[in-house]
Amino acid sequence: MKKVSLVLAVVAMLAISCKKETKEKIDDAADAVKTEVKEKIDTTAAKVEAHVDTIKVKTGEVLEKGAEKLNEAAEEMKK
Repeated sequence: MKKVSLVLAVVAMLAISCKKETKEKIDDAADAVKTEVKEKIDTTAAKVEAHVDTIKVKTGEVLEKGAEKLNEAAEEMKK
């Protein structure tokens, strides 16, 4: 009976220690995923910001050209 109790105690200790290791591995994996997601978000935000800046510049150029054409048309109407 003592041997059976001892074996059960050893098995229980092994199960508990495996659970701790598994939990640590899961925590490490979750931290790695969080870090990767944050990096992807930062990268995406930087790309979006760059595209927005490009669109602003292009829009400004188009508006300037349109204003020039309006000024030219206004000058021709005055003549």
